[in-house]
Amino acid sequence: MPYEREKRLYDEQGFVIVRQLLPEVKFAELRKNMDRYIRDVVPSLPDSEAFYQDRSRPETLKQLQRIGRDAYFREFMQDSPFNELAAALVGEDVEAEEPEWFNKPPGTNHVTPPHQDNYYFCLAPSKVVTIWMALDSVDAENGCLRYVSGTHREGYRNHARSKILGFSQGIIDYTPDDFTREVAICLQPGDVVAHHGMTIHRADANISAVRHRRSFAMVFKGISCRRDEDAFARYEKSARAQRQEMGLKN
Repeated sequence: MPYEREKRLYDEQGFVIVRQLLPEVKFAELRKNMDRYIRDVVPSLPDSEAFYQDRSRPETLKQLQRIGRDAYFREFMQDSPFNELAAALVGEDVEAEEPEWFNKPPGTNHVTPPHQDNYYFCLAPSKVVTIWMALDSVDAENGCLRYVSGTHREGYRNHARSKILGFSQGIIDYTPDDFTREVAICLQPGDVVAHHGMTIHRADANISAVRHRRSFAMVFKGISCRRDEDAFARYEKSARAQRQEMGLKN
């Protein structure tokens, strides 16, 4: 069975690393198309789809949503090694959400608060996985992901509205024990880490003076998942309020 070892680790830890998931030529093609999208499409996007640390400085672009409108990424959603890995980890057929792009630009104090992805997605059962691919070398200096192992089996933690654009909710009772259980994930370009929708994770700021921390991510939900529409509406309302408080257009 493909990804048998990865499935076992994913079930135990709530996350798993897969080195060099894409063939080299396909990884180069993805990076080329991501660069094209940022150059040609992003300048026309609304605030709700392109998040900047400082919009007057294009080099501080830090998050892109809904990039599946682009023909290349729309096709990638339907047929890529991401899909096979996701189905193996979730344990059933999956549906892909639109890809996202994340960055921690050098010289910006941008942290990722501790959170659980499914607090945003509101899916039950929580058969949902995020596959996060490094586009740069990622380590502690430029803000690697940090997972609290085993928390995918421990239920939801208390979240509240954050002041960090792109992460409208963050865990408010993160404890010293959580810090001691963290696993720092260092990756090379092309490596991926896949995490369960209930696994707690966070990232520090990029303290490098010159290095970016760019990544390409996709969320896959099992076909048995159903969204709690009332909970999701509350989340969307909170996210809109956050953007308004920060002076951004929805």
